[in-house]
Amino acid sequence: MASHKSREPTLTEQARRAQLIDVTTRVIAEHGYAGASLSRIAGAAGITKAAVLYHFRSKDAVVRAAYEHALADLVDHVGGAVEAAGVEEAPAAYVRSMVEYLRDHPHHTRVVVEALSDDGGERHPRERWGPLADLMRAARRARGLRTDLDLRTAALVVGGGIDAIIAEHLDHPDYDPVAAAELLVSMLHRVLLSEHG
Repeated sequence: MASHKSREPTLTEQARRAQLIDVTTRVIAEHGYAGASLSRIAGAAGITKAAVLYHFRSKDAVVRAAYEHALADLVDHVGGAVEAAGVEEAPAAYVRSMVEYLRDHPHHTRVVVEALSDDGGERHPRERWGPLADLMRAARRARGLRTDLDLRTAALVVGGGIDAIIAEHLDHPDYDPVAAAELLVSMLHRVLLSEHG
């Protein structure tokens, strides 16, 4: 069983791993981390637990792969939107694209939320607020505004707003996260990117 780990996976193995990541994402979204047993993942994929373990050494490994896949897709989406927006509008693009992605990918959202609440403190807080604070600093600099504000707290507040919007949408699907994101962007522009900020 260990010999296949030292070589490049075949196309069939790559496809099976991708399928298992997809299935695991769905299982976590529907049953939470605790309910995402190897048996449930294997059953949803239509294979045996041994077949899952052929591709991933443990439940934690396949769950970690699902989380990393969801996070990578989110980062790619938000990064593309931020880059397309330009420096001055990057913070607004960050908020809009984050909410848009999480609204459109509820299974990925559940995986990310589950992983963040069950990570045992592995993620450093700056990984969450740092990129947005950097975007705010660059936007203020591009507008010729002061950059010595407490952008850490500003990013935490905006990030918390994003989290709250998504949580509300997950709990109440009729809640409009796009309208909420626009309100958050409006507040961001008025307070954080104004001459007096």
